[in-house]
Order: sequence, then C-alpha cells, then structure tokens
Amino acid sequence: MTSHFLHGRGTVYPGFLDAHVHLALIDPTMLHRGGIARILDLGGWLPRDPSPSMPDLAYAYQFVTAPGGYPSRAVWAEPGWSCPVDSAADAARAVDLQVAAGASVLKITLNAVAGPVLGADALVALVGRAHNRGLPVVAHAEGAGQAERAFTAGVDAFAHTPFSERLPDGLLTAMAARMTWISTLDIHGWGYPTAAFEIASDNLRRFHRNGGRVLYGTDLGNGPLPLGVNHREIVALLGAGLTPDDVLAALCSSTPLKLTVADTRVTFVPGERPRDPEDFADWLVAARALTRPELEVLA
Repeated sequence: MTSHFLHGRGTVYPGFLDAHVHLALIDPTMLHRGGIARILDLGGWLPRDPSPSMPDLAYAYQFVTAPGGYPSRAVWAEPGWSCPVDSAADAARAVDLQVAAGASVLKITLNAVAGPVLGADALVALVGRAHNRGLPVVAHAEGAGQAERAFTAGVDAFAHTPFSERLPDGLLTAMAARMTWISTLDIHGWGYPTAAFEIASDNLRRFHRNGGRVLYGTDLGNGPLPLGVNHREIVALLGAGLTPDDVLAALCSSTPLKLTVADTRVTFVPGERPRDPEDFADWLVAARALTRPELEVLA
C-alpha cells in the first residue's frame, strides 16, 4: 500500500474498498462522499450502466443457492436475485450464467438458519467450475458447521466473519493459511453488540493473529449503516486486534480476491493522521473519494 501526504492538507491512499455491498438496496452515488472509491457487490445488483458517480465496481450478480435457500424467501430479495442449484449437474449452468453476466466472483449461500443449503456434491461442483472459469468463490456461511463445509469445499473467502459458532483453533489456523475474510462486524447490533458480534470478533482476532487476510466490508444495505467509511466497523476491527496499519491494508487492498477492479479513484483523508489509535476511526470517517482529475485540482 502506497500513500502520500498532500501539501500538508491530508493523505492520499489507493481507493478505499468496501468488499461487501448490495447496490440494489442503497444509493451508491453517495458513497464517494464517505470515502469509498471501490466496491464489491455480493448479490442483487443486476448488470446495468453504472452512474459516473458510482465507485469502481466488481460484482457477483446472483446469489447461488439451493432451491428455496437463502435469500430466495427473504422479503428484501427480488426473485431474479437468486440462482437455484439442485445438484452437481446444475453447477456448470449456474456458474456460466454468472460469467456471462460479467461477474468477477461467485457468491454462494450456505445459510442453514434460513432454509435449505447446497448439498456436498453441488457445493464442490460449483467451486470447481468457478475456479475453472477464473472466478474466486465467496460464501455466506451461517449455521453450525457451514463455515467448515465451505472451507473443505475450497471456498476462497467468507462474505462475513463467521459468527454462528466459535471456530476451533486448528480449523481457524488452516483457514488463515489460504482464505480471505470480509469483516462485516457491525451488522451484529449496529453499535449495540450482540452475542454474534462477540463470536465474530473472537474468530477474527484469532484468524488475523494467525496471518489470515482481512478485507474491510460492511454488508451495506443491511440495516442502518452509513454510506461511507463506517466508524463502528473501524472500531470493531481495532478491537479485534488489527492495528491502524492493518485497517488501512484492509481498506486499500489492491487485488481483493484476485479481482481486477478499475483504478479510477483514490481516497483522500484530510488532516494529519493521529498518533493516538483511539482517534484513528474519527480521522478515517472524514475521507472522501476523488477521481484522478479531481485529485489534480485538489493538489
């Protein structure tokens, strides 16, 4: 990660990334005012011409799930947002549909709390086909044992820090060797921490301590989350053992999940970076995303 101080006015960073967003549920044209320059949409955004004021974008297209699985029954999800897969024989069709729609990642759901989940053969076939087509696989794993199922099947990343159960140390260490976790801690209570928040924070602390890669992500569109850098998410990451430099790395990752996200914007944070970590989150939320021509004018 490279950055530079701009004439005493503030610091310019590679564009801040929110790696878990649902564009169909928010007004994405507001994100640049809150410092978010790049986004990974993880389900529900159907390809269309993006507004020039939207952040740089990569997306998953549909949620790939079991028939009747999450989120196909959710009141917030439109029918076209889900792609049901009944068996391994359906896997190639489902993956190829996402590729044809321009997806940069395959999003699968393993939410045993909200409906049926993909069987073992279908799950392995989906991961294998996605990797053959050059797509990393991100899983929403919820319910006892689902995170381990996803890892065993070869999933590359979790859309959420696992929050259903405390993962055993051995499993978590193995995950840290090859997985990426997207944080999304603040959705568990939105400032009023729940039991799931405590479980997720503990899992993330141990994952990070063992060298696991963490990306900043908020699940934007899920509840009262700010359209920009989320102060509560930053505080939660610091509370889980990430340093300020670690948080900046999670925000500025240049190749999230081996994706190629357009690099047309940067993030500018005014003022001098505080030395006291307790002031770090306050400093970050003043960020704003700029196009490169806008940066030239600022300079």
